[in-house]
Amino acid sequence: MRVLLPALSICLLVCAVAVFWASFFFFRGEELEQARARLSLYRSTVEAELQRFAHLPYVLAQDPFVIETAEGGSTAALNARLESFAAQAGIDAIYLMDTNGLTIAASNAGTQASFVGQAYGYRPYFRAAAKGEQGAFYGIGATTGIPGYFFANPVLNDGGDTVGVIAIKIDLSELQDSWQEAGERVILTNADGVALLASSPAWRYRTLQPLTTDQRETIAAARQFGNEPLEPLAWSVKSSNAATLDGETYLYLRSDGFPDAWALHYFATEGQARASAWLVTSALILIAGFAFIVFQVQRTRQIRFALARSEEEEAALRAANARLAVEIDERRAAEQRLQKTQAELERAGRLAALGQLASSVTHELGQPIAAMRNQIAAAEITATPTTLTQKLHQLVDRMEGITRQLKFFSRKGRDQFETFDLADAMRSVLELMAPNIQNDAVDIRVATSETPVTFHGNRLRIEQVMTNLIRNGMDAMEGCDTRRIDIDIGADDTQTWFQVSDTGHGLEGQTLSDLREPFATTRESGQGMGLGLTISAGIVDDHGGEMTANPAPSGGAVFRATFPRNSEGHAI
Repeated sequence: MRVLLPALSICLLVCAVAVFWASFFFFRGEELEQARARLSLYRSTVEAELQRFAHLPYVLAQDPFVIETAEGGSTAALNARLESFAAQAGIDAIYLMDTNGLTIAASNAGTQASFVGQAYGYRPYFRAAAKGEQGAFYGIGATTGIPGYFFANPVLNDGGDTVGVIAIKIDLSELQDSWQEAGERVILTNADGVALLASSPAWRYRTLQPLTTDQRETIAAARQFGNEPLEPLAWSVKSSNAATLDGETYLYLRSDGFPDAWALHYFATEGQARASAWLVTSALILIAGFAFIVFQVQRTRQIRFALARSEEEEAALRAANARLAVEIDERRAAEQRLQKTQAELERAGRLAALGQLASSVTHELGQPIAAMRNQIAAAEITATPTTLTQKLHQLVDRMEGITRQLKFFSRKGRDQFETFDLADAMRSVLELMAPNIQNDAVDIRVATSETPVTFHGNRLRIEQVMTNLIRNGMDAMEGCDTRRIDIDIGADDTQTWFQVSDTGHGLEGQTLSDLREPFATTRESGQGMGLGLTISAGIVDDHGGEMTANPAPSGGAVFRATFPRNSEGHAI
């Protein structure tokens, strides 16, 4: 039952989701059909309103009174005649302009919003009529500030010459008022995507997309929308039948094919479709829940009889599981102790081998070094000390120091730490190795900062690291045509480093972990014991640093020792 219940829950959830979306798309399809019907109705209403008066300017252009006034006759009679026509037709205004666009007669003559004396030669409808065509244009009235749709026709004399332009203005605000009262979301846009009419005042004179500079210049020249900023509308089309508007998602339909490339946009909410889908889904869940309850009642009766028989078996099983859990914990603990012991044994074995080697080397080198020191002392007694004897003294001191470093694996600590310049330590190393460098014809190039690179640590052990890295680089270049070692010493705000790059044979696929293993060496038998990098890496670790080894871009290898810096600017 523990498996069945989640499975049934998941199955019910999947079925509920499937039913919800299936019913949602079904009801959404019905909503779309109803939206198409309403959009078709609104389209017919807009077309009828536009076409209802489209013929009137042509008829007026044939009126003898209009022609006579356009040719220079009296305007008083025509003003009264146009006022009567406008009142009977129910339109905003009828007005007559001369060939320059100056209004000479109008239905609203004598009122405060009179068109008489106003020049409209810049309007597109006037320019079209002046060319002999019927002009049509939607815009905000330059005189009244009230938007409207304008029709215009040329007034021709008996000779067929254009002597004026007759125009009418239609108020379409009743359309958007009816949309708003019906709670619809409708937008009528022109060819530039500017909302001419909209059911919401906030959408009027907004654009479906940002206007180009040319479009804005054309609109400004025609004074089509007055001082409206024509900002973009907050909307986007998500699919062919869905769009977001002011942050909400709507069903979206568009109707094109209007005159002047106008388009009608209709937005319908998905709320009814979503509510119906939730109703169907809830009914399904209730039915499934009732069936499940009936099923559970029957199953509970069966379980009640089986429970009594299984109590003893369950108790025994729990006890067995508890014992098994204890055994598993004990086995895991034993395995962890075994792994730890094996790791300690391996480490102890390596340290023991290194300790024996260090003891043997220290013992074997102790007597020759002591003999050399005695010989140098005897030579100084019998003769005047020279630069050579001083250098020999330094070499013997360094040999003794190196033998002491073989005790590195059993002696760790911060004894004899001092603050020194890494560049100065590198110069001491290069001076000591000068004969070897000269004999091997190695080109040494050192790059360091102008200021001292201070370091706090055991100078002798750091010099041993430098010596080992340079010695390894020289050995790696044996048999190479180009024998150059680049040394870089530097520091920044967080770390100090020195780096040794050679032009040798490279790492040959090995990593630093492989190379720092005790007795690991690529040199021929008898040429080295493979402890140089082991000791060097240990010295760097003791100083809190990190050693890395990487192939050089131009061949060879790059060994780098990096140390963190403390608040005083010295390497730790």
